[in-house]
Amino acid sequence: MSNLTEVTLPMLREHVDSAVLSDALDSLGFTRQVPSLELRPMTGCAKIVGRARTTLWADMFHVDPQPYELELRAVDACQADDVLIAAAGGSNRSGIWGELLSTAAKNRGCVGAVVDGMVRDVDKMTDMNFAVFARGTNCRDSQNRQRVVDLDVTVDIGGVTVHTGDLVLIDLDGMVVVPQEVEREALSRAWNKIHAENVTRDAIRGGMKAMDAWKKYGVL
Repeated sequence: MSNLTEVTLPMLREHVDSAVLSDALDSLGFTRQVPSLELRPMTGCAKIVGRARTTLWADMFHVDPQPYELELRAVDACQADDVLIAAAGGSNRSGIWGELLSTAAKNRGCVGAVVDGMVRDVDKMTDMNFAVFARGTNCRDSQNRQRVVDLDVTVDIGGVTVHTGDLVLIDLDGMVVVPQEVEREALSRAWNKIHAENVTRDAIRGGMKAMDAWKKYGVL
């Protein structure tokens, strides 16, 4: 284990993409770490890398006596390099994430939000350069429509289990959740694969046939 490459969050942000990280997890037998849903970059930021901070949301159909209480607690609890995960089951009942929550989360060091549901205030979040991936937009307020029902609990995003503290990487190709128990090995393998892919790419650019490169380097 001592020969594993120590891969930091800045290294991930600059060099590692979701495809390579997914491949690394596949090689470890973790083949179901990519949620089966489409999440779009809503604010022009094409990549988020950080630690999951989970929130569980539910639809509601009555007047909420304490609106926004748990979601405000969630953003106030954010720490540097957190990614706020809003597990709302894809509900389009309202826009559960917007400018004010983004402002509060960013002030705490949160690097972005992944919303399995709808968001609003997209132009304002774009202006503040806060990274948000979501299913789409809905201009309706969440009050009396949706609310956070629990914090830092195990949630499901597109069939993938996410715990607070799990490493999350999302880019234009998709989202990958790295279980904490295999994080070090997965990141090391991803890092090594990047360099192996570079060698293969250079060989093909230099004139080697793709099949010959595959036979020689075993990387695709």
